[in-house]
Order: sequence, then structure tokens, then C-alpha cells
Amino acid sequence: MSDFSLKGIVDSTLREGEQRAGVFFEHHQKLDIIEKLTALGVEEIELGVATPRSPELLTLVPDALQIAKRKVKIALWSRCNEEDIHFAGQCKPDTLSLSIPVSDILIREKLAHTRSWVLEKLDRSITKALELGFEKVSVGLEDATRAEPEFLVRVAQLINSSGASRLRLADTVGIGSPGSITALVNRVTEATSLEVGVHTHNDFGMATANAIAALEAGAQWIDATVLGLGERTGNCRLEEIVGFLSLQKEMRRYQADNLKTLCDTVAAAAQTYIHPHHPVIGKEIFTCESGLHVHGLAVNPKTYEPYDPLKLGRDRTLLFGSKTGKRAIQHTLRSAGMTFSSEQAEDLVQKIRFLAKSGAKPLVENELIRLAQQRLHSA
Repeated sequence: MSDFSLKGIVDSTLREGEQRAGVFFEHHQKLDIIEKLTALGVEEIELGVATPRSPELLTLVPDALQIAKRKVKIALWSRCNEEDIHFAGQCKPDTLSLSIPVSDILIREKLAHTRSWVLEKLDRSITKALELGFEKVSVGLEDATRAEPEFLVRVAQLINSSGASRLRLADTVGIGSPGSITALVNRVTEATSLEVGVHTHNDFGMATANAIAALEAGAQWIDATVLGLGERTGNCRLEEIVGFLSLQKEMRRYQADNLKTLCDTVAAAAQTYIHPHHPVIGKEIFTCESGLHVHGLAVNPKTYEPYDPLKLGRDRTLLFGSKTGKRAIQHTLRSAGMTFSSEQAEDLVQKIRFLAKSGAKPLVENELIRLAQQRLHSA
């Protein structure tokens, strides 16, 4: 069982995920995704960016709240901008997630302001959000992994004293590692009593690992997107996080068998491709041809599988081809009630390898049995 203090997953597919170039979700597609995320069991769904330039949120938020039925919190992301915060108030989500840069490069180059301005702006924005009566006010610190540590702690302490309930550390350019994310989470948890979350990017392929490291360090919230959709190389993948938490850490609150349908829905809406060996949901991840592994799986699937594919509503496929070994064939045929001598099995191996190298596809189990029967009858 898990010893994580996880309070929840914030799914940002409809906000961060839609920022991927060329991705746009229609209203009905968003509702379909919200429904499937609710069935999966995530705790919060971030619908988009609160701004008067997105009037569709005035309809989407109440529609999402109706689907969620209080099982899932509905959130909007907002800059520390008074007009945007007021617009978010009109939309009435459960959670308002304010965001502000905290690295010097973004404060100077993007905002053209100072650290003092950030502190003042943040304090006013939190106060305004609380006055508008949001159920929960969260604050995201953009580019936290490049922020000066002492300033980061100062900002975190201001958030704590201003009345917000959650701090969200963003690895905006994906430079974090499990070790550095652990140190970052430790730094803010020691300095505040806030709930801490992380928003990780995948620029060096560590977004999911960094999110898990944050949980191990005591973070209570993690952000994710379906298929890791997001800017550049994307974000922490929801399917990997849910797969790990439910299948490895035995968190029963998440319905991992719903992942494939959710991911297929998002892939179709985003017009993207799911690689057959994509972790957790790839259609070929339970297909095996290597002789060593086929034999192990035939004897006891736990030898080479981290979890039972049935837990995801999937089937295991053993293939027999150019990589096939004699022991795997003998065990498979023995399970089917057929006895082959060592010499007969070796002859069958050579035949299977010849067929594979001649361009034929590897054989599935019933084809292997049929071929074995033919070889016996012709002997």
C-alpha cells in the first residue's frame, strides 16, 4: 500500500494540453473528456485560462460542474490580473489557480518588473480572489526550478500568510530532476503549512519521475495531462501516474481500467497517435516474442510483467518467431496437452525461425499448436 500523502491529481489536459501546437478541443469533446476523467477518479480538472477573451468558459464551467456532481473539483487557471480574476469569479469554478513567475529571468524579461512587484501583485491577487468567495485558492509559481531559493521561500511564506491553501511549484522548462524536485518540495514544506503540488514538464523525459519524486518528498498534489499533452515535449502523463499509483501503489480510488478509453478519446480529439509501446496503454505492451521472456511468462506471468494486464482490461499475447527458444515452445505445447521431445522441439524452433526470416509474421499460440500438430502428423 502507498505511504504517499496524496490529496489528488489535477488534470490539465483541457488547459495545458490544449497549448500543444495544433491541438484544439471542441465543446462537446471537452465534455466527453470531463466525463471520462470523472469516471477515472481524478480529484480536480483544470478547464482553461480565465480571461474575458475566452467567453466559452461561462458555459463550459457550469456544464463541467454538472458532470462532476461534486465528485471532482472544477478549476480555472488565471494570471495575477484583476480583470482575469473577476472573469473567473463570473464563471464560478470550485478552484481558482493563480499563477505568477518567480525566476529572475521571467520577472525581468517577461514581466519587466522586480521581485518586490511580484510580492505586491501576488498579495493583492490572493486577497481579491478570496473576496470573490472561491472555495479554494491555489497559487502556481511559474519557473520555480530556476528561482533563487531564498526568494522562493519568501514568496511561499507570503502565500501562506495571505490565506491561499495550495502552492503549486512549476518546472516550467523541464530542467528538474528527481533529486532537485525533492529538494524543492522539502524547502517549501519546511517553510510553510501549505498543501504543495508540482507541475512538471517533460523536456528531458523526467516529468512523471519528477512528479513521483515530489510525492515521495511529501507533496500532496500533482498535475498531469492525458498522453502528456502540453508545450514542447509535454507534461507528466496522466496514464503513467494513474497506472503507477493504482497498479504499483494500490491506490484504489483510481479506476485504471478506464485509462485506455480516456486516452483513445483524447488522442482522437487531439489528432495524435498513441505509440503501440506507450507505457500503460500501448496496444503492444503485453505482446512478447523473446524466448527467455515467453518461457517465463508461460510459467508464471509475474516473472516478466509488473502487473496483470487484466487489471487494465487487456490480454496477453505470446508470439513465436525468430527470437523463440525451445523451452518456451515445449512449455506452451505441454500446456496444450502435447508432448515434444527435445529433438522435435528443436526441429520446430528451426521451422518457426525459418518462417519468420522468410517474411512471415510470428505465430500466435493457436498457430504454433496447429503447426506442431502438422509436424507430428507428417513425422
